[in-house]
Amino acid sequence: MDIKLNEDQIEIARQARRFCENESPMDYVRAMFEDDRGFTDEFWAKQAELGWMAMCVPEAYGGLDMTLMDLAVVLEEMGRAMVPGPFFSTVLLAAEAIAAAGNDSQKDTYLSAMAMGEMKGTLALHEPDSGADPGYIQMTAVADGDGFVLEGTKIPVPDAHVADIIVCAARTEAGDDPEKGITLFLVDPKADGVSVTPLPVMDGTRKLCAVEFTGVRVGPDHVLGEVNNGWTPLSRVLRRAQVALCAESLGGAQKAMEIATEYAKERVQFDQPIGAYQAVKHRCAQIYVEAESARSLLYWAAWAQDSEDDQAAVLAASVAKAYCSEVYRNATASAIQVLGGTGFSWEHDIHLYLKRAKANEVMLGDPVYHREQVARLITTE
Repeated sequence: MDIKLNEDQIEIARQARRFCENESPMDYVRAMFEDDRGFTDEFWAKQAELGWMAMCVPEAYGGLDMTLMDLAVVLEEMGRAMVPGPFFSTVLLAAEAIAAAGNDSQKDTYLSAMAMGEMKGTLALHEPDSGADPGYIQMTAVADGDGFVLEGTKIPVPDAHVADIIVCAARTEAGDDPEKGITLFLVDPKADGVSVTPLPVMDGTRKLCAVEFTGVRVGPDHVLGEVNNGWTPLSRVLRRAQVALCAESLGGAQKAMEIATEYAKERVQFDQPIGAYQAVKHRCAQIYVEAESARSLLYWAAWAQDSEDDQAAVLAASVAKAYCSEVYRNATASAIQVLGGTGFSWEHDIHLYLKRAKANEVMLGDPVYHREQVARLITTE
């Protein structure tokens, strides 16, 4: 396994950084933090022009058929710049689910549109009682003729307020085992019985919603994959999304380190830069050590998802998610400590990174959940 970037990936990263710096400066991020939609159509179209939405979509459906490692370098730069909008929910959740479970007709309809940036989507997975466990699914889908009727609540659902299609995971067979009785459905958020309510959020760059399904009928053509066997493709989607979230987190941690070290060089106290003091410079060094460790785990996890070793992919995703989540949180908290009172002011950007770090930490399973997954995997081998 070679865990360094190749020349193409290095160039992709360079282009992504230039784009994020030019098109998504912190003024834009702050404006979208307060904006109800969380992004502009102009910015979304520019992302589509770069082909970012198409990177992991198969060529047969208008995509570039690239690897998750290729996309990870883009996501790292997006995380570094705190890029807002429904990119993650569309590309890593909805599109991945359709690619993993959909039939040719569904892929042609939805993947092609998502690859072009013409459609946005999301995944309705978590429920009010699910906590950090992505596998807790109790919302029901009852057979009704040749279709199903969905009943229940999904919360939080990222970017549901702007989604054109929602991939919803529901239980079609009673029980608690996520590997049995789960089915995926394609639901139009404008369908009768679907109610989308935006939620107050800590990280305004990623909007969350509650989605109520009240007697929502879906036809057989909107069943995604096999009935009762939706967990297998869904678990693959979640693993890839968890690794993608690690890439975002690494980019944010890297930026937090840069903010802290630059301030430590410039802020003078008692006639010398504060970076000369051990307590400060060791804190900055620790951020660097943890960020580089997270980078190694990210590259391993991304490689594992693109390999044919499912066992390695499962383990690597949970190891990376547990560690990278905490690295991002620790990096932003340490940076605020270095900045002192400046870091607590609304005018400074570091608190925005801390908010994103806390949101990423709990999204798709928190570190405690993933450590439990790692413990289960290494003790049952």
